[in-house]
Amino acid sequence: MDARPDEGTTETGWPALLARRAGVATGPLSRLFDPVLGPGAGDDGCLVIGRLAQTLDGRIATCGGSSQWIGGRGDILHTHRLRALCHAVVVGAGTVAQDDPRLTTREVPGENPVRVVLDPVRRLPVERRLFRDGEAPTLLACVEDAPGGDRHGEAEVLRLPRAGGGLDLAALLRALAARGLSRIFVEGGGVTVSHFLSAGLLDRLHVTVAPVILGSGRSAFILPEASRIADGLRFAWTSYPLEGGDILLDIPLARCRPRVCGGA
Repeated sequence: MDARPDEGTTETGWPALLARRAGVATGPLSRLFDPVLGPGAGDDGCLVIGRLAQTLDGRIATCGGSSQWIGGRGDILHTHRLRALCHAVVVGAGTVAQDDPRLTTREVPGENPVRVVLDPVRRLPVERRLFRDGEAPTLLACVEDAPGGDRHGEAEVLRLPRAGGGLDLAALLRALAARGLSRIFVEGGGVTVSHFLSAGLLDRLHVTVAPVILGSGRSAFILPEASRIADGLRFAWTSYPLEGGDILLDIPLARCRPRVCGGA
C-alpha cells in the first residue's frame, strides 16, 4: 500500500515528532516513524532498525566500492532523521574504511546518536574521523582478545564475545541496552545489515530504491545461497515516495530471519 507523499517526505511534523522521540508521535510523519519509537520484538530491550540504499537492480555500491550517493536528497534527510530519533547508530568497519563518515544529524534538528563501529580485530586506523572529531560519543566494538587498550583514539573500546567468526551481535545489543541505548539504527553497510538480518535481530528494515541500474556491483544483502524461492524471507511493506524520485520501503520484520539462515 502506498503512502501519501506528505507522510514521508516533507518537513511538516518533524519538530513535534522529535519532541516526542521517547513516546508515540502524531502528525503527518507518524505513520512512518511511530514504529521506530515503539518497543522491539526481542527480550534485549532494544528496537533495531536496519537501513540500506540500493539501485533498482539491488546494488549498494560499484565493484570498486563507490556508493555516494545512490539515493537523492530525500534519502539523505531520511537517514539523518533516523539518526536523530535513535540512541545509537551502528556501522561496520568496511563502511568506515570506505566512506570515513561522520554519522551526525547535521542535515536535521536533533541530537547526534552514539556512534558504534563494529571492528572485530581493530583494523581501522585512529585517523578515521569517528575516532578523532569529538562530534559525538563513539564506541569501537571488537572481540575480547583484540589487541590494544581501552581507547581507540577518542573512542571507547567495547569488547564482546566472538560468534560465527565475528562479533556476538546479541551481546552487543545487551551491552548497548545496559548503557541506556535501546533504539538502535544499523546504518550499514550491506554486510553489517545482512549479519543482523541473518541473526534475526532486525525489528524493521528501511530500504531506499533509487531509479538507477548499474548491472554490476556489490549486492545489498549477503546471505547463504538459497535453493528455492521459499527459502527466502517474504514480508509485507509500505512504500513512501522521497524527494528526488527515490522510493522508501518500510518493512516490519519483528526479528524474523530468512529460512536459509535458520528461520521458520
